[in-house]
Amino acid sequence: MTTPAQDAPLVFPAVAFRPVRLLIVCLALTALAVAAFWFGGQPLWGVFFGVGLGLGLINALLVRRAVESITAEDHPLKKKMALNSATRLLVITAIGLTVAFVFKAHGGLAVLFGLAIFQALLVMSTSIPVLRKIRGEGLDVAATDTESKGDD
Repeated sequence: MTTPAQDAPLVFPAVAFRPVRLLIVCLALTALAVAAFWFGGQPLWGVFFGVGLGLGLINALLVRRAVESITAEDHPLKKKMALNSATRLLVITAIGLTVAFVFKAHGGLAVLFGLAIFQALLVMSTSIPVLRKIRGEGLDVAATDTESKGDD
């Protein structure tokens, strides 16, 4: 008998997540954005961009905390992780949209750009070390049934 998907245990691979490095990158990007928008006469756009990057970093830290706490349980459920993710994303999105709407005249829309850029940074910062390791050590994949039978 198989386990229903909602009752199956969570399995998460080890991920190369370095929040301090991401914080430094976010601060550098915020400084660049403020400087660039300063020359355009709209320095608040750069500040709001930095707020978006900060919200993204907070979200990533909350993801790590949720994964650690849920997978530490004896029988972690995907349903619990899904509910946690949905709630967290709803709150982060509501904050971003509220800031964008309330401060739209001052460049609040840049918060959403900051959130989007942070997601790209997060994907790159976690996938590049994994790809380097795969390239260096190779990928150890077990042969499938069709490969082992020699079907052509």
